[in-house]
Amino acid sequence: GIKVVPVVASSALAARMERLGADAVVAEGTEAGGHIGELTTMALVPAVCDAVSIPVIAAGGIADGRGMAAAFALGAEGVQVGTRFLTVEECTIADAYKEKVIAAKDADTIVTGRGSGHPVRCLKNKFARKVRSLEGDVAQNGDELEAMYVGSLRRAVEGDVDNGTMMAGQVAALVRDRATAAEAIAQMMAEAEALGARDMAAMAAANARRERAAG
Repeated sequence: GIKVVPVVASSALAARMERLGADAVVAEGTEAGGHIGELTTMALVPAVCDAVSIPVIAAGGIADGRGMAAAFALGAEGVQVGTRFLTVEECTIADAYKEKVIAAKDADTIVTGRGSGHPVRCLKNKFARKVRSLEGDVAQNGDELEAMYVGSLRRAVEGDVDNGTMMAGQVAALVRDRATAAEAIAQMMAEAEALGARDMAAMAAANARRERAAG
């Protein structure tokens, strides 16, 4: 009776999950924080929506009502949001980690782990830059890299923002405050609803213009 909702990074994987009985899928684009695939949310979500009949939840690059509205326009029935909630009061990561997210600009994330086949998007810091340099020769530096990977997320969560992996998506640049989770959700919903109302008004105006032209 448990609902199974796997995260997928391609339409082929989404279709396979549906065949295996998944109740829904999360289509997560490469903009997301943490472990990622290669396709962007803009390309992935509509492809997955076309490939399956089960509900599709969009993820990756969604932190406000604009992203939510865009996800719905692409065919998703819901959104999964991660980076936005790193800075909410209920999140238990260290304040230093939260402040790094709030300070991030749109070019402040980096992907490590591509050489090992386990790409992870995180904020740029001393740790991430060293890992990237060592990953230039995985065969030679494999043991050192493995030792660095172990416990790296925990170090960041506990406040070592120089020597840990601060997982966060590209959308960190849009996260600017430390609201409660309820406040963050309410703001996103209000923005999405306002955009929906604006789009409906624009459609009504366009229809009126067409009717006048035809009449």
